Amino acid sequence: MLIRIVEILFPLFSITALGFFVGRRMKPDLAHANKLNMDVFVPALVFAALANKAFDVAAYLPLIAAGALGVIGSGLAGWALARATGLAPKTLVPPLMFNNCGNLGLPLAVLAFGEVALAPMVVLFMVSNLIHFSFGAWLLDHRVRLLTIWKVPSVVATLAGLAVSLTQFEVWPPLLTAIRMLGEISIPLMLFGLGVRLADSRITAVGVGVLGAVARPLIGMVLAWVAMWLIDLPPREQALILVFGALPPAVLNYMFAERYHQEPDKVASMVLIGNVAAVVFLPIALALVLD
Repeated sequence: MLIRIVEILFPLFSITALGFFVGRRMKPDLAHANKLNMDVFVPALVFAALANKAFDVAAYLPLIAAGALGVIGSGLAGWALARATGLAPKTLVPPLMFNNCGNLGLPLAVLAFGEVALAPMVVLFMVSNLIHFSFGAWLLDHRVRLLTIWKVPSVVATLAGLAVSLTQFEVWPPLLTAIRMLGEISIPLMLFGLGVRLADSRITAVGVGVLGAVARPLIGMVLAWVAMWLIDLPPREQALILVFGALPPAVLNYMFAERYHQEPDKVASMVLIGNVAAVVFLPIALALVLD
């Protein structure tokens, strides 16, 4: 079991570590590469997974409900924790609510459970993304217009992929292959970019960082068990929802905090320490779900 967990996690952490090392030594500017990834490669990955003939939207409705329960439940728990600790809810709630289901979740699902796990993890990524770019942005700035969510490329790709799936429209196979190849660029680039971004981050609020790093996966895994108890999920999706719950805070939380001037130093510490702490929490989650 231990060897299998190491084999699953090694590609993730080795590529991230390489990005961290390169970030420290060479200090590359990946701003354009990261923008390309978010605007082109990740949407291609999402569309290819949803437009696949084998994808059935109706079959994933229970998983969508479980994912929404995890995201919203984490937000409510984060609000209660913020009130108890005296932290600003706008600072603590988003990192607890929105996890790293893109950079770590997508590749981890494929490595742990095979290509068949990509579509359901994309569904969880879609749920988190939709809530993050709508409610998450509104939480930090009530002047944000929720209609702008339809301008986010990954959201557009989600809607297009769902439309193809629901209408059973057959995308020309060579075109779908090209889109899938573009999508395959996104996962290693996300991991490498995560390492570079972590190398560029600074820990200035250790206490808050540790709190967020520990609370995020613990709350997430508890809510995953609640979701499995309330919602009838197939075994593979039960495993995925638990792994989803154990993921650390998303890097996007820091970008949002910086954009809306919501204590970005504290959020950066939670993101940085949380992703380092994933070395502890992800093996625990995998040990619970692997046979």
